[in-house]
Amino acid sequence: MDLTAKRIAILLHEGIKGNHGKTGLAFLRYSQAQIVVVIDAQSAGESLFRLTGIAKEIPIVANVEQALIYTPDVLLIGIAPSGGQLPTSWQEEIQIAIAAGLSLVNGLHTPFALQFPHLQPQQWIWDIRQEPSGLSIGAAKARHLACQRILTVGTDMAVGKMSTSLELQRAAQRQGIKAQFMATGQGGLMIAGQGIPLDAIRVDFAAGAVEQTVIKLGQECDLLMIEGQGSLLHPGSTATLPLLRGSQPTGLILVHRARQTHIRDFPDIPIPSLPEVIQLYESVASAAGTFGTIKVKAIALNTFHLDLKTAQREIQATETITGLPCTDAVRFGADILLNACFSI
Repeated sequence: MDLTAKRIAILLHEGIKGNHGKTGLAFLRYSQAQIVVVIDAQSAGESLFRLTGIAKEIPIVANVEQALIYTPDVLLIGIAPSGGQLPTSWQEEIQIAIAAGLSLVNGLHTPFALQFPHLQPQQWIWDIRQEPSGLSIGAAKARHLACQRILTVGTDMAVGKMSTSLELQRAAQRQGIKAQFMATGQGGLMIAGQGIPLDAIRVDFAAGAVEQTVIKLGQECDLLMIEGQGSLLHPGSTATLPLLRGSQPTGLILVHRARQTHIRDFPDIPIPSLPEVIQLYESVASAAGTFGTIKVKAIALNTFHLDLKTAQREIQATETITGLPCTDAVRFGADILLNACFSI
């Protein structure tokens, strides 16, 4: 679904200063839609730029009623609280929005369409996490495509795989390269309007769903950036392997948060050295040569939490340790990564 012509209000309660607003913040940074207001009671009245570094002048208000002043026509749920359930007070705000005639973009696992069966003629509800129809198992067919297929992989969840993929697409388009971004999660789907909600697809059909979409989009471009999910290192992640098998990538970009030493929320699970992680991903991607030689082309380092000089030192140190090009694509642009994607 294309949201670029819509006036968007983003429900982002406690997501700006908290840790569950990744979806809404990514939409703020990358969407071409007209975002007219952000709803976050914790940050109401503050500057979006000062809080997030996103260079957009968009007001932050405390609730949906205040947001209606800015005449949005769509409410986008930009938060994903732990457990995937919204507090009752936030659910009541969604009810207010629906009653006011707004449409709804919902990236939560809980669908809303059945809760609001009686909409006005112009209203709609997009429950993103719905399994597509007509799926089958993977068959490694994507390897026959002519386009470059670059998959972002990570040392952990939520380290910047989607942002890196989008920055690479932008860099490629600036250079006149015919590039596509393939979304595989709710945030990417909101931004791109196309792709698959991988975590809503039954595991037996996950690789097949990836393959089907890669073949569709890959026939239309020279470079296909595939949004990574999860991590081979994370004990709860099941998404990375079907992405590797379904996309049959020609190269990988490894995304890592600078100075992170263990899986977030799992202090007893260390992240190995980056050369070891690179070896792991290359080995799994190629399956001992079954799918050819697949290499990590470069490192995308997330340095958001570091000052400029420290970030630059970390990037240089990472290049030295891995022998690969490295940059923070959000902070410094993705041209270095893009050049690596087309290297032999």
